[in-house]
Amino acid sequence: MARPGSTRTVRRAAALCLLLLVALLANAARVQVLQADRLDDNPANRRTVLSRYAAPRGDILVDGRPVTGSKDTGQLLRHERTYTDGPLYAPVTGYASQTYGTTLVEDAEDAVLSGTSPSLSPLPLWSDISRGRPPGGHVATTIVGALQQAAFRGLSGRRGAVVALEPSSGRILALVSSPSYDPGVLSGTGSEVATAWARLNTAPSRPMLNRALRQTYPPGSTFKIVTAAAALDAGVVTDPDAPTGTPDPYVLPGTRTVLPNDATGCGDASLAYAIRWSCNTVMARLGVRVGLPGMLEAVRRFGFNDPGLRVPSRVAPSNFDTGMTPDRLALSAIGQYDTTATPLQMAMVAAAVANGGELAHPYLVDSTTTADGGLVGRTPRRTYARAMEPTTARVLRGLMVDVVEGGSGSNAAIEGAEVGGKTGTAQHGVGNLGTPYAWFIGWARATGAARPAVAVAVVVEDASARREDISGGGSAAPIARTVMETALASAARD
Repeated sequence: MARPGSTRTVRRAAALCLLLLVALLANAARVQVLQADRLDDNPANRRTVLSRYAAPRGDILVDGRPVTGSKDTGQLLRHERTYTDGPLYAPVTGYASQTYGTTLVEDAEDAVLSGTSPSLSPLPLWSDISRGRPPGGHVATTIVGALQQAAFRGLSGRRGAVVALEPSSGRILALVSSPSYDPGVLSGTGSEVATAWARLNTAPSRPMLNRALRQTYPPGSTFKIVTAAAALDAGVVTDPDAPTGTPDPYVLPGTRTVLPNDATGCGDASLAYAIRWSCNTVMARLGVRVGLPGMLEAVRRFGFNDPGLRVPSRVAPSNFDTGMTPDRLALSAIGQYDTTATPLQMAMVAAAVANGGELAHPYLVDSTTTADGGLVGRTPRRTYARAMEPTTARVLRGLMVDVVEGGSGSNAAIEGAEVGGKTGTAQHGVGNLGTPYAWFIGWARATGAARPAVAVAVVVEDASARREDISGGGSAAPIARTVMETALASAARD
């Protein structure tokens, strides 16, 4: 029979063990639940990095086929990103680098591609409970491979960009920036990757700059479509064929500066003539007559001055100054002074005209799926804004068709299709002595089709060309025509 003292000792020892067990469980819970995120984010914790590359990354798809992949390196960071036609699709995919992180779609959809998105788990909170990770999912883009290739070939390595949209939906059909680069050279680690990074970032041609989304240019005369929409919507112009009373030469308000025209016959010209032959004087005066508040409201509806635009990658905001004197407003109304726009922005301008004045929100990701094809999410069609009244869009469509059929945009004409466009030659540099940028924006509708199939914007920097050879009609319009022809052929097959 045990003595009373020894029984008390056993009970105390058992209670102490129980207390220690409870404390151990509480600490485990604290570490695994309450401190899990902080420990995961600790730079000294290599498990997160090793886990990230332990399995293949999901793929980015074009036309339902992967343009990315993964290879097993056998190293600690086992799986490294690979790219099919890397330079062709780099402005879409961006890069996924074990050294330098992620950009563009690789970044915007990283959670799906890396398998960390909760939406990939079979049950809610399953990943948090299991501390496991499902296979990386796939991201299907809206890009049409044939259009992407046509735009890429059209630029032929010259500095510039091409963006093509489906006006009715906002789907981005082509997104090309040139010159480009192979994102695969940045995928891994080591001295070769560091050397490639340094070379790409110091190259004078800036191949890693996404000129389609992240570079803004003076839009030149292509911006006159925005000014024309503002003038028609405000009632400043009621008859596009009526004389506007604009003198030639036109002196900028409050100055002695004379605004020149490259075209002839611009004195007292109509809006229709001014768009057809790109009269600076007429469009500058119309911008002043609309006034700064009216112009600001108009440009906002088209997407200017919007720092929050995502497609889902970030887009650099296009600029129209919010405070200007009348003389600067006149220059801004013809796409000069401080007015700048991304190629995506100017494609949105063309798309709004083509779509009856309603601007659909542009987007680059059609859907995301699990590794075995189960739907995770789909991007819905959304309206960005009512850019102009339907009657205004109808008038502008006619004016843009006239530019192609009888004006400066004849190089964009497509037999058997209705094509509308606007050329632009944007001056820049100190004293406007830099090589001008060549612009073309437009849209195309197949004969008998209910609506245009594509809207496009092309900008060509081409610093190697002679200044006198640069023009929107000569340099940019042929590229746009090829892309639009390809889009019409693709739509006909569908």
